[in-house]
Amino acid sequence: MKIVLASNNSGKLAELQAMFAPLGFELITQGSLGIPEAAEPYHTFIENALAKARHAAQHSGLPAVADDAGLCVDAFGGLPGVQTAYYATQFGYPKSDDNNVQALLEQMAGLDNRRAAMVSTLVAVRRPQDPEPLVAVGRVVGEIARERLGSNGFGFDPVMFIPEFGKTFAQLPTEVKNAHSHRGRAVAAMVALMRERWL
Repeated sequence: MKIVLASNNSGKLAELQAMFAPLGFELITQGSLGIPEAAEPYHTFIENALAKARHAAQHSGLPAVADDAGLCVDAFGGLPGVQTAYYATQFGYPKSDDNNVQALLEQMAGLDNRRAAMVSTLVAVRRPQDPEPLVAVGRVVGEIARERLGSNGFGFDPVMFIPEFGKTFAQLPTEVKNAHSHRGRAVAAMVALMRERWL
C-alpha cells in the first residue's frame, strides 16, 4: 500500500520508511506528487498533524500520515513546541536545523534547568474526511546539553542528552536512536494501530 508522508523532510522520510517497512507500506513524500505543504495554524501537535494528513490525503487520493514534532523546553514553559522548526528565525537566524541548535544553546547559556522533551505526534487517515484518524504520540524526556555532541541524526539530536543512555541522540547508533526516540515510540504505536485497524 502506498501512503503519502505529509512532509518533505528527508530525515523524517528515512526514519519513517525504515519503521513502516515491516507493514509492507511504501511511503512517498507529498513533494514528489507536487502537493504543497499544508498550513499549520494551530498551537498543538495533534491539530497540526491532523491538518497535514487530511491535506495530503485530499490532494493525493491516497492514505496519508503526518508527523508534527517538536522540542518542549521546561524553562521556556514548553516552547518552542509547534514552532520548533522556526525557532532560530525569532532570533534573526535563517531557518535551519543548525541555526535552531545554535539559537537554543545561546538562549539556554545561563540556565540550570535544562529539562526538555522531544514530542512526536503521528496522525494517519485513510481518506481526507476519515472520521477515525489513527493517533500515536511518542515522548522522550532528557536535558539540553551545553554543547553539540555527536554527528548522527538531525534537528536537535546533537544537544538532546538522554540520561538513560548517557549520550545525546546524535551519539547513538541509528538503530538505537530510532528504537528509543520520540518518533520511534510514536511510530511503534502507529504500526500497532495500523496492524489492528487497517490490515
